[in-house]
Amino acid sequence: MDAANDFARKALGRMKKDGIPAVPQNYEVWYVYYANVNPKLRDEINAIIKENDKLTVRDCQDLYEKYINSGQDKETVQRAGDQIRATLNDVSGVVRNVKTVTADYTGSLQNVKNKVTEATTPAEMKSFVDEIQHDTERLLQYSTQLEKRLDESSIIMDELKRDIDRIRREAVTDGLTGLANRKSFDEQIARIWRDCKKNGGTFSLLMVDIDHFKNFNDNYGHLIGDQVLRLVAMTMINKVKGQDMAARFGGEEFAVILPETNITAAFTVAENLRQAIEQKEIINRSTGKQLGRITVSIGAAQYYGLEDVEGLITRADRALYKAKNKGRNQVAKAETPHDMA
Repeated sequence: MDAANDFARKALGRMKKDGIPAVPQNYEVWYVYYANVNPKLRDEINAIIKENDKLTVRDCQDLYEKYINSGQDKETVQRAGDQIRATLNDVSGVVRNVKTVTADYTGSLQNVKNKVTEATTPAEMKSFVDEIQHDTERLLQYSTQLEKRLDESSIIMDELKRDIDRIRREAVTDGLTGLANRKSFDEQIARIWRDCKKNGGTFSLLMVDIDHFKNFNDNYGHLIGDQVLRLVAMTMINKVKGQDMAARFGGEEFAVILPETNITAAFTVAENLRQAIEQKEIINRSTGKQLGRITVSIGAAQYYGLEDVEGLITRADRALYKAKNKGRNQVAKAETPHDMA
């Protein structure tokens, strides 16, 4: 079976193992866990399991209310669960029929085998052959039916997988720019911060803000403003590669997470990004009129193991506004936590 069916099987198996009633709410919690469409829910479940070995019914209820009781996760799981149950019920019915027919066929063969030893005429032998042929055709008919049902089920499961993958992408993507959204950014930077804190690594953060963005909106309207946001986002997508992550932080502000990157390398990435953006020309698509170029200011900060995520973001933001105050269209490095102490 494909991934969607595997999620359902694992969810039901886990509930049985832990003695959790297989009611829809508990099923949805475990389905979302195994589908990994909600990292926060998954992290909280892992933490509970690490401490208590398993979830209680109360834990499932609390997690359901906290993460699933509203939003797309519930809708996706409900639809996927209903479809999986219907598909499995259909296939199970056919399998039961095939098992029954197979058992009958085995019994028939044994019966004919016993009779063959007693046969005395060609007519009796022909009767036995006809009986075997009839039972064989019946078995083949049900086997063909099972094969057809399995093919149909495979198609349905593939469609469900595509739907779940689409919902997963939409849940972490900014609709206007196509970059990671704020939720995805928060989850990713928290994950990298935890890893660095545990293993002693480092990473850097860029905070990027479009210069004079309000003027574009005021002078040319929100449609042009949206065009500017998409242009900056596309440039970031083209310039940010590998394990680095570009996200829309909010409004005209963006963020770039640079794993395993020190401040020197981060400054180089930021400067390359700034130069690429300043070369872009804004053109009114409806009139063809050139509206000028855009620039960005960027603050860069490295994690030194001495602060939480909010502290790192604050330092990068301060560096961003230092770049703004120095004239915009430039990159500024953040002070280290030692310098700020």
